[in-house]
Amino acid sequence: MTPAVKTAQKKKIKYTLHEYQHDASTDSYGMEAAEKLGVAPERVFKTLVVSLDKKSLAVCIIPVNAMLSMKKAAKAAGAKKAAMAKPDEVQRSTGYVLGGVSPLGQKKRLPTFLDISAQVAETVFVSAGRRGMDLELKPQALLEATGGSFADLEQE
Repeated sequence: MTPAVKTAQKKKIKYTLHEYQHDASTDSYGMEAAEKLGVAPERVFKTLVVSLDKKSLAVCIIPVNAMLSMKKAAKAAGAKKAAMAKPDEVQRSTGYVLGGVSPLGQKKRLPTFLDISAQVAETVFVSAGRRGMDLELKPQALLEATGGSFADLEQE
């Protein structure tokens, strides 16, 4: 099991594990997950790591069919600027490879923000820490497990 699944079990989070055959040639891991799981893209969330003021990192979780607003990410984290973190920084801080970054079970606990669109969903899907594997859980459970909060993160 991945660190994400172990974290969900340890924290006694109710979840459903969904697996599908990952296609290595895909260029959008999140949209692939939505399609293969037969779930609306606005319920499948991608985990993005941003660099804040070039000093620290934060996690932003947004629907796979949305784009992250760097201004909104910076504002949520109380920073002046945000930019996508470099892939090696992401892997080093989370312990996951790109396309399989889960908000749960990361090596370092980072400030975490879940897009406000998740508030209307009964459950959301996030990576379980491996390409081709997702966890379905309640948004509030995700926030409690990560110490995160809701924030407006999507580009208009």
